[in-house]
Amino acid sequence: MTLLVDLEERWLADVGFGDSFREPLRLDEPDDQVQDGRAYRVVHDGVGGTMLSGDRDGAVKGYRFSLRPRALADYSGRCHYLQTSPNSSFTQRIVCSRAMPTGRVTIADQRLIVTDGTERSERALSEAEWRAALIERFGIPPDDARALRRRVAAAERPLGGG
Repeated sequence: MTLLVDLEERWLADVGFGDSFREPLRLDEPDDQVQDGRAYRVVHDGVGGTMLSGDRDGAVKGYRFSLRPRALADYSGRCHYLQTSPNSSFTQRIVCSRAMPTGRVTIADQRLIVTDGTERSERALSEAEWRAALIERFGIPPDDARALRRRVAAAERPLGGG
């Protein structure tokens, strides 16, 4: 989903693409726009466009978007799939991710991944460390963390009991 905000200038907001810009980009700016040491460029023809960025390794990545207005209901099918399908990555593991001023912190299942500038570290977490990381890094209270773990354990059981 691309959010276009039209004030005195038009702005492109990323509403959840992942490791991308955190503040809106000017849609009609032809030059690079730098945030947190990374350059972003928006190229469009008035109908659709591409957001490009140089990642921390120097590779160019991005995505295409449309400027055609859509209703929120247009996204309901894909949203339902992502929330419920056994083939969706969102139902296969627990992921919490948070943009930070110089990178990102992520918990993916029992792994803590921290990106700070060009440095990336990853390590396995014990159950106690996992709960502590959810509390300290994401503000998820202990009772919610325990309930989340119970739900995941229940989902991992084979169908038909067990």
